[in-house]
Amino acid sequence: MMNLSVDKPYKCEYCQTKFMKEKTLFVHVCEQKRRALAKTERHVQVGYDAFNRFFQKTQKFNGTKTYDEFARSPYYNAFVKFGSFVNNVNPLYPDRFIDYVVTSGAKLDHWCRDELYDKYVLDLIKTETVETALQRSVTHMLKWAEENSAEWNHYFLYVSLNRATFDVRDGKVSPWLLLNCDSGRNMLSKFSDEQLNTVAQQIDPPFWVNKFKKYPSDVELVKQVVKESKL
Repeated sequence: MMNLSVDKPYKCEYCQTKFMKEKTLFVHVCEQKRRALAKTERHVQVGYDAFNRFFQKTQKFNGTKTYDEFARSPYYNAFVKFGSFVNNVNPLYPDRFIDYVVTSGAKLDHWCRDELYDKYVLDLIKTETVETALQRSVTHMLKWAEENSAEWNHYFLYVSLNRATFDVRDGKVSPWLLLNCDSGRNMLSKFSDEQLNTVAQQIDPPFWVNKFKKYPSDVELVKQVVKESKL
């Protein structure tokens, strides 16, 4: 009796499917091969990092999961989606944001929600040191100046109010500087009701009044920076 079985010498190392021709194997792309090829993409790397931090911080896992373990995880797509979110949002201190989300108790499919990032920003600007707040604010103003061929200490004078609104909301310009600077307060007075509503949580007056009273030496540091920088 004739043996009708045909030997297929070329096998996909990812899904074990066999092929007659090497060319067919070369163009074949199964899900696991696609994930392997995507290994070096930035959003995938961020997702892989978050995957490891999740196990290390919530599952008490000592060590690092391999990329193959990540690629074969049923949560691969969710973590990669989160990686894309991080790349798109470009959060303040990405590593800190990832740790914040991982330990937040939020469901994985909620990690890409804007409200979770907004909460992170609020927690950050209300608890960080004045030195960190000043450094980040000045760094952002320097970036604005470079983009607009301007002097960085003219930020409060000439930045568009729409951009300033989002910069304050996203924590790129801290209330530490904004509220302890004449030009900053003057800029804020020009905000529309809608813009003020957008940054209401960030510039929460009762919170910051109490904060400034509690840390007068930090306020003096800000005022010194403002004076020396001619803000």
